[in-house]
Amino acid sequence: MDLVPILMLLLLGACTGLLAGLLGIGGGMVMVPFMTLYLDYKGFGPDLVIKVAIATSLASILFTSISSVRAQHRRGAVRWNLVRAMSVGIMIGSLIGSQFASSLPAGWLALVFSAFIAVMATRMLRQNSASADRVLPGAGGLFGAGSLIGVASSVVGAGGAFITTPFLVRRGLTIHAAVGTSAACGFPIAVAGTVGYVIAGWSAAQSSLMVGYIYLPGLVFVSIASMLTAPLGVRIAHALPSGRLKRVFGLMLYALAAYMLWRAWRFGL
Repeated sequence: MDLVPILMLLLLGACTGLLAGLLGIGGGMVMVPFMTLYLDYKGFGPDLVIKVAIATSLASILFTSISSVRAQHRRGAVRWNLVRAMSVGIMIGSLIGSQFASSLPAGWLALVFSAFIAVMATRMLRQNSASADRVLPGAGGLFGAGSLIGVASSVVGAGGAFITTPFLVRRGLTIHAAVGTSAACGFPIAVAGTVGYVIAGWSAAQSSLMVGYIYLPGLVFVSIASMLTAPLGVRIAHALPSGRLKRVFGLMLYALAAYMLWRAWRFGL
C-alpha cells in the first residue's frame, strides 16, 4: 500500500479510539461515514462501499474495546455482572443484525445509518443531566435489551454504547459506570457481528484484501491507532466534564447524518 492511504487509515483510527474512550459512544458512528470516503478513494463499487465500511468498523471494535475496557476496568468502572447478563442476547442480536444489514440495498442501509446518527445526536444534545427513572430489569429483561442493542449495533457498525450507555444511566448507574460497562458490551457485539459479516459477504469479496465484507487494511491500521488512543480518551473522560464536548460532537454527528443521507440519495433511494 502507498503511504497516503495508510496515513489516512491511521488518522481515522486515532479519532475513532479517542472518541470511543472519551464519550463511550462507539467510534463506529464516526468511522463508517469517513470509511465510505476512503473506500470511494480506493475505487470500491457503490453496492459494496457502505456494507464494507460498516463491517470493517464493527471488526475494528474487537480491538478498540479491549483497549478501552482495560482502561475502564482499572478505574473500577465496569459492571461485569451486567455484561455477563446481556452478552448472550447481544451476540444473538448482533448475528441477526449483520444478516439483515447485508440483505438491504445500499441506499436503504445508508438511510438507516443516517437516521441512527441523527437520533443519537439529538439524544446527546438534549441530555443535559441524566437521572435514573427505572430500576435494572431482571435476567430476561437484560437478555432482551442486549438482543435489541446487538441488532441495532451490527446494522450500523458501532459498539452499541449509543444505546447501552443511556439505558444503564436511566436505570441507576453513574455515567462513568455506564460508559465502562457499555465499552465491555462492545466486545461481544463485535465478535458476533464480525462473524455475521464474514459469512454474509463471503461470496462478495472482490480482492485478496477482503474477508467477507471486511477490508483487512482498514481493520489493521484503524485498530492499531484506535488501541493507542482509546486509553487517552478514557483518561480525559474521567478528568474533565464532557458536556461541552458532547454538544460539539452532537453537532458533528448531524453533519455526518446529512452526508449519509446524501449517499442514500446517490445510491438511488
